[in-house]
Amino acid sequence: MSESTEQAQTTESLWREFRQEPFPDSLRHATFGGTDAWLLELDIAGCVLRWLDNSGPLDSKYSVLLQSRIEDLDRVIPEIDDPAGTQYCRRLQQLAVLASRNLSSTK
Repeated sequence: MSESTEQAQTTESLWREFRQEPFPDSLRHATFGGTDAWLLELDIAGCVLRWLDNSGPLDSKYSVLLQSRIEDLDRVIPEIDDPAGTQYCRRLQQLAVLASRNLSSTK
């Protein structure tokens, strides 16, 4: 199996799991360094969906946005008190990192 095929399968599997998981109550009104937690999720989810729909790399606009949101999560995750919120954000971060890799995928 090629690296790009494995990346696509892993991302699709994590995306399905992520979509079934509710947004944690502890993050609903949380703001970290001026960034709302729900906005991090919205931006990352949009980029991951674009990556999945296009079966491959993001254009530069979305790559920059996604990299910025990965950096935001790097700062945010240590600040989260709730284990469910931490787990949710770690999965979101994992999806973001997978979609940020510049590999083309095949379905």
